[in-house]
Amino acid sequence: MRCPYCSNNESQVKDSRPTEDFTAIRRRRYCPDCGGRFTTFERVQLRELIVVKTAGRKVPFDRDKLMRSVQVALRKRSVEPERIERMVSGIVRQLEGSGEPEVSSEQIGKLVMEGLRVLDDVAYVRFASVYKNFREAKDFEELIGELSDDD
Repeated sequence: MRCPYCSNNESQVKDSRPTEDFTAIRRRRYCPDCGGRFTTFERVQLRELIVVKTAGRKVPFDRDKLMRSVQVALRKRSVEPERIERMVSGIVRQLEGSGEPEVSSEQIGKLVMEGLRVLDDVAYVRFASVYKNFREAKDFEELIGELSDDD
């Protein structure tokens, strides 16, 4: 594994353990060149997924991009990282388990919306505002009204 600090191609595993939900192996690594320490995760990948964008363009699925978008929605919210990881892993398992090699970006967005709705209302509204391309304040009012109706 390449060191993120000095780009040395040789690093040593110092500790390995499963994640809380047993969907990945967490490895603590050490770089003998610069002394840097970093963590990697090893996950099972059932198949290569292709994301079909709204305009029809196709790109490889990127779990890290999914995680970043969820983290942006959850920025400055008090949600445990383990819960975020479980949510993202669950979405990936759903997509891989669907049996389809291609998934639409719309399908991914809906799964993220469902997950965020359970995790944090504010993050749900933040993500929805981008995902649904809100243009006016009334768009927020309608979404928040839906949230209130569910309580």
